[in-house]
Amino acid sequence: MTLHVALLRAVNVGGRNRVAMADLREMLTDLGFGGARSLLQSGNLVFEGDGHDAAAIERLLEAETAARLTVRTEYLVRDAAAWRAIVAGNPFPREAERDPNRLLLMVLKQAPEPKAIAALTAAMRGPEEVRVEGAHAYIVYPDGIGRSKLTGTLIEQRLGTRGTGRNWNTVLKLAELLHV
Repeated sequence: MTLHVALLRAVNVGGRNRVAMADLREMLTDLGFGGARSLLQSGNLVFEGDGHDAAAIERLLEAETAARLTVRTEYLVRDAAAWRAIVAGNPFPREAERDPNRLLLMVLKQAPEPKAIAALTAAMRGPEEVRVEGAHAYIVYPDGIGRSKLTGTLIEQRLGTRGTGRNWNTVLKLAELLHV
């Protein structure tokens, strides 16, 4: 069995797209995925499953979440090997150690084009640093995410793809769940 990480985009934020993690775990079990576990209430799942690639799992979970739980959201799925590569490929190891809450991993639906990455860089006005590696953006927010003008919406607009972000503490906790 292959272990997967699934991140839900924009659930349980500001009172919208409310979904219980227990309902998501139950849905995964009903769909034949094993060992479903969740982390926090922001849509972080780890589960086992074979026979599907990440894009197929995303489509299945998006459709089933809409049908069963009446929540329309996007899923971003990575297998355990990809998640380990994300952690190992972090271009900001000092920042991760110094203040992991100010390092964000944004998992993207697709890898942006180089010109889109250049557009994001050109739009940045603050002290943030961004490195895009394939379908993942690593973002350092030295003054904190809440105060930054480098918002998720701006990042998605400039990169031309949807995504969801998790701070580095959450990224590492998900990696730990993959080793169980």
